[in-house]
Amino acid sequence: MPPPLTPALPASPLKIAAAQINPTLGDLAANTDRILAAVEEARESGANALVTPELALCGCPPEDLLFCPDFLAACDNAVNSLAEKIEALGDIALIVGHPAVMDGARYNAASVLRPGYAPAVYRKMSLSVAFNEHLYFSCGSMPLVVDIGGVACGIVIGEDIDSETPARLARAAGAELLLVLAASPYHIGKPSERARNLASRARENDLPALCVNLVGYQDEFVFDGGSLAVDRSGKLAARLPQFRETLFCIDCREGDFCAPLRDCAAAIAPDLCLEEEIWRALTLGIRDYVEKNRFPGALLGLSGGIDSALVLALVVDAIGRDRVRTVIMPSPYTAQMGIDDARAMTEALGTRHDEIGIEPVMRVYANLLAPYFAGMPADTAEENIQARARAMILMAISNKTGDLVLTAGNKSEMAVGYCTLYGDMAGGLAVLTDIPKTMVYRLARYRNQREPGDAPIPENIINRPPSAELKPGQTDQDSLPPYEILDAIIKGYMEENKSAAQLVKDGLPREDVAQVIRLFHLAEYKRRQAPVGILVTRRGFGKNWRYPIASYSYERNFP
Repeated sequence: MPPPLTPALPASPLKIAAAQINPTLGDLAANTDRILAAVEEARESGANALVTPELALCGCPPEDLLFCPDFLAACDNAVNSLAEKIEALGDIALIVGHPAVMDGARYNAASVLRPGYAPAVYRKMSLSVAFNEHLYFSCGSMPLVVDIGGVACGIVIGEDIDSETPARLARAAGAELLLVLAASPYHIGKPSERARNLASRARENDLPALCVNLVGYQDEFVFDGGSLAVDRSGKLAARLPQFRETLFCIDCREGDFCAPLRDCAAAIAPDLCLEEEIWRALTLGIRDYVEKNRFPGALLGLSGGIDSALVLALVVDAIGRDRVRTVIMPSPYTAQMGIDDARAMTEALGTRHDEIGIEPVMRVYANLLAPYFAGMPADTAEENIQARARAMILMAISNKTGDLVLTAGNKSEMAVGYCTLYGDMAGGLAVLTDIPKTMVYRLARYRNQREPGDAPIPENIINRPPSAELKPGQTDQDSLPPYEILDAIIKGYMEENKSAAQLVKDGLPREDVAQVIRLFHLAEYKRRQAPVGILVTRRGFGKNWRYPIASYSYERNFP
């Protein structure tokens, strides 16, 4: 541990404000206004400085927008505009995250804007793997330490706290306080991992540290906020709530953090149970996708099954019942119990509900294709016609109303290809694509138990064996292992990178492992055509999963 420095203490404590905000990617004007509003709120609280999240000015991740010179120029102009406004205020500093072009290279940067000083710019050293930042940004190599209110503040960004070097360099340059701008996406276990890394950097360098994290949803990633401060020993001093915008102030006195200036009783937001954490992540994802893409509402095909029931409960929580529309599209194989339960749920939640039977469509297709199917037994071809007929109806209503179609396929089904291209996969947002079937049931029970007297999902739906209802008496377990085994195989193989042999060694049935892995790879072409989802696990389909389609996996024929 480096020797302690004697802090150059101000006459009064340094007051740092943290703005946990939800920017809209590319909307520089709106994001600038949001940041300035936070600056004004921080000033009213007596703060010396306001810290924003990583890339707060433009939104995160900007991806190929970074290849557009006009976008980069607009970001530069927005920083200059902020600098002018901060100069005019004269009594508060702003640390803002943004992309920057310097010396002919692009950087993930943070500018420190202080009245009476030229802007100081820090360039991120440790680039994000999740966002493929190496494609867009160069790595910085120099620390940045600036005087704010008489305290030497070291600036770092995001993944810089995952390694020792950036914080160590800031400490060696004289930092007495570490300020971290982060855009750290959520996955199960990530908040505690983020807190451990920040605490490690604080202990290693004998520095208090504040991490301000982004909140919101952007193209699969959910940013959970959960901004936090730790003292120089790594002990938690303050933590903001997850999944919502907020601003708070904290004192730095005698070289360490003390209690927040206001709302002291709630200085450390309580931990959430896993189901509530995932619920908030999903509802935030739905809300932001609808709002930021300016959809008037959402549309869902309701089957009477557990997956669509859960999605309905989520979307109502996310955007309100008045903006949600459901359609039941029964076939001759749809159980009356499922229709009754779907009706009961829409009545309980107060959403608009329509019923359109698809049997006439099925007859038309059967007659049309009869000459070409003659002599061949009925199989998935006929079953998939049902799913695609429903998709046509939903997409037609969407085209007419502008509402967003939500899909309800879960991670377990997506993994083994138990989904229909241009059928139940058709839509704009796949809400459950990273939610295993076993977690679907946990979330349904959580929602029913969350508020006394408010159980929107009928128990019949939760207790009924899951089925696609595409032929008489069909259930999922006719052709799949039990979901507890299926989900364990998927988690081990996909999220933990275990081999088939290791999964069997762990106690999972050999035949089930072989079947699931074979189906897993055969379904890759389907997943490439699936709508965008909401990531909540360490590794979900989409940006976190890049597997070739035209390949031969040595695991497919695992004996």
